[in-house]
Amino acid sequence: QVHLVESGGGLVQAGGSLRLSCAASGNMFSINVMGWYRQAPGRQREVVAATTSGGSTNYAEHVKGRFTISRDNAKNTVYLPMNSLSSEDTAVYYCNYKYLCGTKWCDYWGQGTQVTVSS
Repeated sequence: QVHLVESGGGLVQAGGSLRLSCAASGNMFSINVMGWYRQAPGRQREVVAATTSGGSTNYAEHVKGRFTISRDNAKNTVYLPMNSLSSEDTAVYYCNYKYLCGTKWCDYWGQGTQVTVSS
């Protein structure tokens, strides 16, 4: 079992910044992917950014250049500084932990943290 604890959400004005953090604990897997998804009201959950245990990163097109994902493997923590926020970024942000279970990826999810950007 992997437990994810998110922090850093809140209310910010358009153009402002926030930094999300997600700390993982429990039975960790050496090969994993940690990342962030978000879900706005009435919309499907979508990937925002992810980073692998090997150090690779991947971003959704609409956050490239504004969000930067990083991880501290010693602390099992992933960070997501978010800059130039707009109302389009308003959503519940979920931390995600993927690990290999057989031939597929399995997931753990955090409880979510609200990010609200006021225009």
